[in-house]
Amino acid sequence: MSYALIRSATDEDGPAIGKLIASVFADYENCHFVDEEYPELEHPSSYYAAMGGQIWVAEQDGVIVGSLAVAQSLTPGLFELHKVYVAKEARGQGLAWSMFNLATDLVDKREGKAIRLWSDTRFLEGHAFYEKIGFQKVPVERFLGDVSESWEFGFRLDAKDVD
Repeated sequence: MSYALIRSATDEDGPAIGKLIASVFADYENCHFVDEEYPELEHPSSYYAAMGGQIWVAEQDGVIVGSLAVAQSLTPGLFELHKVYVAKEARGQGLAWSMFNLATDLVDKREGKAIRLWSDTRFLEGHAFYEKIGFQKVPVERFLGDVSESWEFGFRLDAKDVD
């Protein structure tokens, strides 16, 4: 196995990102990937660019093993992380951290004040990563009403806390 290459995603990467997300979801009870719930994957690069952001992927041996997107929210100065996924076999290599650093560079260039994200309540390993890099869990949960009946925790990182 070779090292992963982190690069900007293209619109053609959508199906491979969907496959990555489905593989991560498969590790959790009642967590299902349904294409129709992710229309942004039809053209992920264009979608996040239109939202004032970008999406990156980590590719290893021709397979996408990680993804992370950042986009501006409707609140001035507030950015949001999306599609933060790393395949089980690629975890522990610093991929999420490296992609997160690319996202914070973009947020800094755009004079962002804070970053938020939402994460399924089942994704405890991801929550530990977010807290390790400085995110604080906020006292808000939301219900998605998706096929998996997902509940999500909110997390927030103020710009002053970004390394």
